[in-house]
Amino acid sequence: MDATTEAVIYHKLQLWEPGMESEEEEEEIAEPLVLSLRRSQNIPRNKVGGLPGAWARLLASLLLLAVSSSLALRQLHNRDSPKGNLGSAAPPASRHSHNPGVYHHGAIISPAATCSQLGQELLVDGGNVVDAGVGAALCLAVVHPHATGLGAMFWGLFYNSSSGNATALTAGPARTLAPGLGLPTALPALYLLHTHFGHLPWPHLLAKPAMLAQNGFEVDAPLANALAAQGTKGLCPLFCHTNGTLLGLGAQATNPSLASVLHRAALASSPDLAGDALLSLLVRDLGLEEAPTQPVPSLEPALQLSMPQGVLFTTPGPSAGPELLELLESALHSRTPSPTSCLSLLQTAMTSVDSALATVDSSGSMLLLTSSINSSFGSGHLSPSTGVLLSNLVARSEPSAWACPLILRGSLDDTEADMLGLLASGTLSGAKAMTCTLLNHLAAPQIPQAQQRSTERPGVCGQGNLLQVVVHAEHAHVSSVPSGCCPFQGY
Repeated sequence: MDATTEAVIYHKLQLWEPGMESEEEEEEIAEPLVLSLRRSQNIPRNKVGGLPGAWARLLASLLLLAVSSSLALRQLHNRDSPKGNLGSAAPPASRHSHNPGVYHHGAIISPAATCSQLGQELLVDGGNVVDAGVGAALCLAVVHPHATGLGAMFWGLFYNSSSGNATALTAGPARTLAPGLGLPTALPALYLLHTHFGHLPWPHLLAKPAMLAQNGFEVDAPLANALAAQGTKGLCPLFCHTNGTLLGLGAQATNPSLASVLHRAALASSPDLAGDALLSLLVRDLGLEEAPTQPVPSLEPALQLSMPQGVLFTTPGPSAGPELLELLESALHSRTPSPTSCLSLLQTAMTSVDSALATVDSSGSMLLLTSSINSSFGSGHLSPSTGVLLSNLVARSEPSAWACPLILRGSLDDTEADMLGLLASGTLSGAKAMTCTLLNHLAAPQIPQAQQRSTERPGVCGQGNLLQVVVHAEHAHVSSVPSGCCPFQGY
């Protein structure tokens, strides 16, 4: 062995490595760990500092025992420290902090603070971006029934930084359950996505949404506004006081029937069984002679568009993904200047009511999810045994207006290239707004800055929003347009 002193670079475990349990934030720069292997030439081999060899060995053994005991106690403390339920998870301590919306490991942005918090807790519990996104989507199905739910249709786009592949979650064409009522696809679609890419157990993702439905959740601003606009028609079993008046902002709402459906879905072992947890009850409620054919959501390779700045990914038809790529390709070829602000495009031509969320980690993996029941509170038909508001997305509906997630992967030759994810919400001009935003980004790359602290009460995040997630310099960034409209969480 070389007796000279050498510097050994110590690299901590990367995020999501199996068996990783770290109490401290990873350093920005690797620190040299210096191991001194030079033996003093003036001390006899059987002595250290003048002590006899036996005493030296004894002291060394005691020192090793003390260090080993300390490490064992620390590991035991870590193992036995109760994480509690989903609501008790806390982000690990950090040696330094960043502006709001910038996180070391992972982040989520969604229309509801409760669901963004749940997504963060799933990340801290060891989940990945798919776990966080699916859990938050199930949460939104409980707390935002005006925009999404188990009766909704889901589309998604997932980029896996480990494989470099982008996968689209497609719901297929809208289908009819009964006249004017859309066939639900939420549970089989989310189960399918989680089965292929999730990490945490499926029941773990449904635990808190079921608890919220059973024990109660707070009516937030988006739901309160939708209730005020809708009135009491068909909603009183869930969202009225005992005197028949609508629940207002801050009131507590419950949905025990929906909690029961979520508990049944937690036991599912396949997408079909997950869907049947709801569909079989709907068939009974509606008095149908037989159950319609189960919806068949699918996972397929995302559409791609190569360009000098990298590769664009989006969802295939019948979503608006193909339309989005055509707009981008045309704009890039014509070099059409883009307006400085894209906000006006988001606030025009309101169409389908939908719900959008995005999750991202610092390695570059991201999931964009969007769902719709077409109109506010969908068809307005409440299934009594399930607590689900059915959508009015049927065969004649046009889901392409709201489903067009977009991911830009920087140069494939650069392993540290930035990643950008965009997801528009609820406007016919969503694809145009995303095209505008992307062109501005390509013309002058900049990292979006969130201007709303996650602990503050944000403005209403509903229709006419654009969610943005970015991976830059091994950090996850989340923001929205308009700035600060949607709650975000991360760690």
